Amino acid sequence: MAERIPLVDYLVLGGEPQLVAQECEQCSARFFDRRNACASCGAAAFRAVTVPREGTVHTFSIVSMAPPGVPVPFVAAVVDCGGTRVRGCLVNVEPRPENVTLGMKVRLTTVPVGADSAGVEAVGYGFEPV
Repeated sequence: MAERIPLVDYLVLGGEPQLVAQECEQCSARFFDRRNACASCGAAAFRAVTVPREGTVHTFSIVSMAPPGVPVPFVAAVVDCGGTRVRGCLVNVEPRPENVTLGMKVRLTTVPVGADSAGVEAVGYGFEPV
């Protein structure tokens, strides 16, 4: 099997893909990028926490215009995963308004995004209907 690497640092590949957030030790705000200080309270101490793999669609938009090379339409969404809001695309669902609903149950999945000349595959994430 070819080597696979995550497209973003907070995606952990393996048996079941997982997202890992940085949680403020003072106020419990969660962030997916590296932080020097919490944007909510200013504290500087964080701990890594695994975000639940399943969630519900909080909001979404069907995107019909994108830069060249980005296939459209697609569904951009914010998914509530146990209280942590995660931005991502909905996959394995036809991007039509009648196929996506607020509160729809979804789960984390991985999506191949390309490979280099050595065959190393970059892997992103999305959410698919449960």
